[in-house]
Amino acid sequence: MHPIPSFRPEALHIPDGFLSVPVSIVFWLASLALIGLAVRRLDRTGIERATPLMGIMAAFIFAGQMINFPIAGGTSGHLLGGVLAAVMLGPWAGILVMTTVIGVQALIFQDGGLLALGANVFNMGILTVVVGSGLHGRIRGRSPRMQLTAAGFAAWVSVLAGAVATALQLWLSGTANLGVVMPVMSGVHAVIGLGEALITVGALSFIRRSRPDLLDGEGDTPTRGWIASGLAVAGVVLLLAPLASAFPDGLERVAEDLGFIGATLDPTFNLLPDYTVPALGETGLSTIAAGLAGIVFVVLLFYLAGRLRRGRSSGS
Repeated sequence: MHPIPSFRPEALHIPDGFLSVPVSIVFWLASLALIGLAVRRLDRTGIERATPLMGIMAAFIFAGQMINFPIAGGTSGHLLGGVLAAVMLGPWAGILVMTTVIGVQALIFQDGGLLALGANVFNMGILTVVVGSGLHGRIRGRSPRMQLTAAGFAAWVSVLAGAVATALQLWLSGTANLGVVMPVMSGVHAVIGLGEALITVGALSFIRRSRPDLLDGEGDTPTRGWIASGLAVAGVVLLLAPLASAFPDGLERVAEDLGFIGATLDPTFNLLPDYTVPALGETGLSTIAAGLAGIVFVVLLFYLAGRLRRGRSSGS
């Protein structure tokens, strides 16, 4: 049986060891405050209609993040999905979707450190949504083509924003020199952002053809058939995960080039490390099985959240 691969950071997922404890605590507190704000805002508007769509979007983004695509220089990147979630659901629901995906990745798959989880949620789950949603709302036009163009540009900027935030956190932690890490992180992720833009535009184009009302905010709660179809699409995306590029991702490449990759700390526990099922070894089937477990978990979380919310509403 193949040995289980060692932990390594993926995309902008910061492992423990890269950030100092004070910086990590500050971003834990910032993320918790903004997540709490998102929950309160959704509580006022009613989350029942949004919950099924949030579950579908979380499943798709989780599956999409497992597929690394190669870029120049022997580096890879993958979907973040913040703008896609924001355009589909609005910024508050988008923050909760991204937070759920990133949290599951850290807790179940050890993708990103637990101490660094607050920073990872802030960079990938909050900043990308807020920056991307704000930019998309300002520049989108009335025509579908202009809206898609705006979404693609916002997706590219959101990746760059996450990279800049990561570089600042590394500098504040004393891990890297700002004058070195900032241009390197920005340059690598400016290219990765092009892939983010293409995937975002492709996904929104598909949704516009199948359920344009969802993009206009006028759709009813998705039917069971539509939910099943959405989850099936996520499943198809998951089947491509074993074909993902083996090149190091953006942050890993930067850490190797700048010499701080050795600061990575091993995870405190291993459940499904590096998106594999230990009993199945380091195989394509193992990757698919681990990804399926992740999809089921994020969907179950939103299903339970919806049930809890309905129970509270009926009891009040």
